[in-house]
Amino acid sequence: MRISQREKTGGDGWVLALLLVVAFILITIYFREGSGGPLHTTRRAAQAVLAPVGQAGHVAASPFRSAGAWIGDLTVSRSELETLREQNQEMRRRLVALEEARQENERLRELVGFVEARELEAVGARVIGRPMTLWEGVITIDRGTAEGVDVGMPVLAAQGLIGQIVEVTQHTSRVRLITDQRSGVAAMVQSTRAEGIASGSVDGQITLDFVSRESTVTVGDVVLTSGMGGAYPKGLLIGEVAEMQIDDADLFPYIRVRPSAALAGLEEVVVLIRPPVEPEATGGGE
Repeated sequence: MRISQREKTGGDGWVLALLLVVAFILITIYFREGSGGPLHTTRRAAQAVLAPVGQAGHVAASPFRSAGAWIGDLTVSRSELETLREQNQEMRRRLVALEEARQENERLRELVGFVEARELEAVGARVIGRPMTLWEGVITIDRGTAEGVDVGMPVLAAQGLIGQIVEVTQHTSRVRLITDQRSGVAAMVQSTRAEGIASGSVDGQITLDFVSRESTVTVGDVVLTSGMGGAYPKGLLIGEVAEMQIDDADLFPYIRVRPSAALAGLEEVVVLIRPPVEPEATGGGE
């Protein structure tokens, strides 16, 4: 016999209504009876029977809860680690910038002290261009005619002479280093006043040429500008004698000079606008 959909729905409704009535009656009896009533006793017995099952479920689920907590902590730790890594990188960048500023300040203080001690009129400049080839001894600085720089002016570092202005624009200049093969500086040995020409070379060496054979020159002697010719003022430090050789057949000794300034790593220089003031000679007597 086939049952219609309406009949199914009606049967289910009576069952639900009956269950609700039974539940209402049980709840009423439960709250009205004492703690020793049959419903309370049945409830306690069911709890006693089902307690081990619940405990087993709790134990079985514990590893999954622990794993979930560990994964959550791991996610937090990775996030914190990334934040710390970014902070560390930022601190390193700041330390690098501070160290660069500290070194630059030291170089500038040295240059300022050099200029002030000798009462020089000079213009500070930064090196913005280095030699393009191994055979070129020319650098570019960021000062030009607008700052009073002109061709022929000497250029110095705190350690001594480095070259001479050979080209100028409004805001830049090119400096020929004393190691350049086209460079020649009238020079003298400080201790003996022996004069010669400090010449550059293709390989960047400086030699003191045309010094008399009769002159006494030894390794370690200081070499200065002599002031002859007027291109450089007298008394600027060029370097010191690093090697000296002389053969019977030579007209002049071979003298190699080590420059006092580190020409390869120049970053800041000064252009000498006015020669240094030489002290006036004073006579003695009563």
